[in-house]
Amino acid sequence: MRRITLALLALTTLAGGVAAPARAETSGVEAGFRRFLNDEIWPQAKAEGVSRQTFDAALGRVKPNLKLPDLQLPGQPKKVEEINRQAEFQSPSAYFDEAKVAGVAAKGRVLLKTYGPVLKRIEARTGVPGEIVLAIWGRESGYGAAKIPYDAFEVLGTKAYLSRRKEMFRGELLAALKIVEDGDLTVAQMKSSWAGALGQPQFMPSKFRELAVDGDGDGVRDIWNSVPDTLASIAHYLQLSGWVAGRGWGFEAAIPAGVSCTLEGPDMGRPIADFVRAGVTRVSGKAFPAAETKATGHLLMPAGRFGPGFIATPNFYVVKTYNNSDLYALFIGHVADRIAGAGPFAGSWQPVKGLTRGDVSRLQERLQAGGYDVGGTDGLAGFKTRRSIGAYEEKAGLNADCWPTRELAVRLK
Repeated sequence: MRRITLALLALTTLAGGVAAPARAETSGVEAGFRRFLNDEIWPQAKAEGVSRQTFDAALGRVKPNLKLPDLQLPGQPKKVEEINRQAEFQSPSAYFDEAKVAGVAAKGRVLLKTYGPVLKRIEARTGVPGEIVLAIWGRESGYGAAKIPYDAFEVLGTKAYLSRRKEMFRGELLAALKIVEDGDLTVAQMKSSWAGALGQPQFMPSKFRELAVDGDGDGVRDIWNSVPDTLASIAHYLQLSGWVAGRGWGFEAAIPAGVSCTLEGPDMGRPIADFVRAGVTRVSGKAFPAAETKATGHLLMPAGRFGPGFIATPNFYVVKTYNNSDLYALFIGHVADRIAGAGPFAGSWQPVKGLTRGDVSRLQERLQAGGYDVGGTDGLAGFKTRRSIGAYEEKAGLNADCWPTRELAVRLK
């Protein structure tokens, strides 16, 4: 696409220099960006204790990065993002590619031995198992191997000005300025992902200020270079998010047809014994632990009937606070199990001819117009969308699979 764009620009230049308006538009965005920083961000940063020296060092030379995803340029009509760039909301079968999962788990088993004493101390302090911490570390930054190349102030400034979630990124930009003002990091050290997340645990700046900890005792919270700081910070995040010590994240389970997929969700919890009475069993062939049958469980079907089913504990939703995706939280739980010695999923993830994010958004709009609570028309197949699809299918006399398929999209046109 980039090559096509460059070729078209070259052709228009040869045809009469028509490429100039694009440069003029970029110049206008840059001028507006500078006004935004000086007129809106600086007064708020100053009121929150940020010095002008810090502000200028961080943002004085920054220009908006218009190559970042999920931007809304001034004057352009709002539109649904047709392509979902975040893996956590794409195809479950691709997300749980066995080679990828096995590789992360194998590396985690090696690191469990390497950092065993550190992880045991962290678990004793926070209640969070080392395997869960390692799985998050592996997913977020490939156990520290992933490059984190972006200038955090460029990313956060651009998104605070042009993102669809301006207010959220505005707060993160201010938090980033305060990280430098507090002396935690220099401007040059503030490297992030394309979304503005920092370091090996990929904390947003506000989470760094709130939750990063010094795990190696050197007095510095270094989540870029220190493995103990990284591991301790991840565990601290989950601890303060409500991790219940002594419980796992959940169990892969066989969900009989008589248990409707519309019963899924964190707001539909019930004693696991109720699921057992309805015919739900663990795929391992083992019974649910006696202590768990009295505790709350949640039906989890992240691919509807096109993938494995699970009974999740509240700890699953604690992991989900780290990244608000069912697939992400399940990946973490499953990889943690495999680091501890478990095998692959018993159920299979069936490839489904996918819909684009825009397709799903339009499907959500039609369901919402029909009175279904889909949780918003964002084009992401979260649990509210999945169970609303199932409710529609049941009402229409269809087999409820609780997943946005092309056939369903055609039916709802």
